[in-house]
Amino acid sequence: MEISLKSIGKSNWEECIQLKVREDQEDNMATNLYSIAEIQFLNGFICKAIYLSEAMIGFVMYGMDPDDNNYWIYRFMIDEKFQNNGYGKKALQLVVEEINIQENKTDKLLLGYSAKNETARRLYRSVGFVETGIAPWGEMIAQYKFM
Repeated sequence: MEISLKSIGKSNWEECIQLKVREDQEDNMATNLYSIAEIQFLNGFICKAIYLSEAMIGFVMYGMDPDDNNYWIYRFMIDEKFQNNGYGKKALQLVVEEINIQENKTDKLLLGYSAKNETARRLYRSVGFVETGIAPWGEMIAQYKFM
């Protein structure tokens, strides 16, 4: 079974909005429906579905933030039924690889998450993200440095 990233469009957006995190994780991020709506107003951002073979199992939203001109992962989630199987780590590695080949990438990739979210902390650390501190809006910021 292979993990892949595929564009979200007319044929799969409704399936994407049905994906859910565990109940205890719901306060940690916006819904996929909100993210798909939000991206309509964020130039340069991309939403992709995460697939395990032909099954959609997650969602990611990333792009170049106009405030600091760095790539940010704004959303990353794996459906509750597929968590704790290593799929998140593999999908996150694919996202990092995809950003790394962009012509306009900078030397780092950033993301933010709730400082109380130990699951996110372990996942991001396992891929090479290093915490840099709490942002003014309250999230823990972590960065990945490209080689």
